[in-house]
Amino acid sequence: MRPTRSIRLLPLAALAAALAMPAGPAQAQNFLERLFGIKPERPPVPQLRPSDGGPVPGPGQSEDAVPGQPAPEMRPPPVPRGPVVLKAPAEDSVIGQDLQRNGMGGSLRLERAAGGVAATITLPGTKISQPTESCTVKLGGGKPVPFTSAGRPEGVPRYEAPTAECPLRLDVTEGAVLATTLEGGATCTFTAADCATTPVGMWGPAPASLTPRAGEFDTARGVADKAVRDNYKLMTQRARSEDVRPIVAEQAAFSADREQFCRAYAREGVHGFCHLRYTENRALALATRLGANTAAPTAATAVAPRRAPRPRPAVEGLNPDAGAGFGADPE
Repeated sequence: MRPTRSIRLLPLAALAAALAMPAGPAQAQNFLERLFGIKPERPPVPQLRPSDGGPVPGPGQSEDAVPGQPAPEMRPPPVPRGPVVLKAPAEDSVIGQDLQRNGMGGSLRLERAAGGVAATITLPGTKISQPTESCTVKLGGGKPVPFTSAGRPEGVPRYEAPTAECPLRLDVTEGAVLATTLEGGATCTFTAADCATTPVGMWGPAPASLTPRAGEFDTARGVADKAVRDNYKLMTQRARSEDVRPIVAEQAAFSADREQFCRAYAREGVHGFCHLRYTENRALALATRLGANTAAPTAATAVAPRRAPRPRPAVEGLNPDAGAGFGADPE
């Protein structure tokens, strides 16, 4: 029994010898680490910033650069080589469709006609004598109103009816039209009908048909937003120094203008249809100002169709179509 007991006492003797050694604390700690297999974590190396008295980063370096290591260069965002052109909206997407102002009021239906289109429009509004009560006016007495083609001055088909009781301009977007008055106001007043109508806005589908496509619209809006930003960058690069400030101001006001225009669309916060179409038209308008041919798109907001899920492989020995559970006797 004595040899066994002496072997057990060897680690204690080694520990006592280590503690009794006259060496420095660092050597004793290293000995204990080797003896017991302990390896303490190294403390993180503090990074000095200019505010802490550290070295100031050089040109093109980040403040997060580690001393002694090359820091990534801070490069400005690249400017696109040419205008970003989205796919222009097709007129067939609105011909023969029943559209409503902001997806919930009035009615507008476009049909092809000589020299343009004909629109059957019912304008929503409020009574002049009783502003709390609603009213409607059928433009042209309910008959189709001719709209002549005004070309594509901003990259999308445009139609105008300057001689109508309420002179209107319609800019086509995919599945909807953006209506504005040619006189610049927001309303058209019909005194005989005691009605002040509000035609300005986006005339599009009801929200029930748009909500299931919310994910598609969100993805496409990311592409459209990037197209707007890239086209603005290209405009500022090409513009003279004295013309840059108005371009920057226009870009800064874009988000507010879009929100103002689309906030009244029914359930816009759920599907985002108006924001997407408004952004796509703005991107096409900027590309047209840059001299691009909108008939030849360089980018598309179309979303690839989802693939059908693959059928799960059958597990050997089991029939997934059978109603019997585990333990059933096979026939």
